Amino acid sequence: MTETKAYMYVLECADKTLYTGYTTDIERRLKTHNAGKGAKYTRARLPVKLLYQESFTSKQEAQSAEAHFKQKTRRQKLEYIKKNKM
Repeated sequence: MTETKAYMYVLECADKTLYTGYTTDIERRLKTHNAGKGAKYTRARLPVKLLYQESFTSKQEAQSAEAHFKQKTRRQKLEYIKKNKM
């Protein structure tokens, strides 16, 4: 059985901070954030723009990647994005 594709994503907020999350629909999630209906963190920092996304074969893999990414410092996150961005 094939599971739905899921994504770990990183947003850059208007104040230049980073927000990391996971979703199965990047476009819908980005619209939700920018409509002020996303995470509480991003609501006060609009608009947001998609800085990075990485796809996974399952929601669990995306959640795990999100958790690991959140443990990094800002500098490590930016280096990771630069290294892995296509």
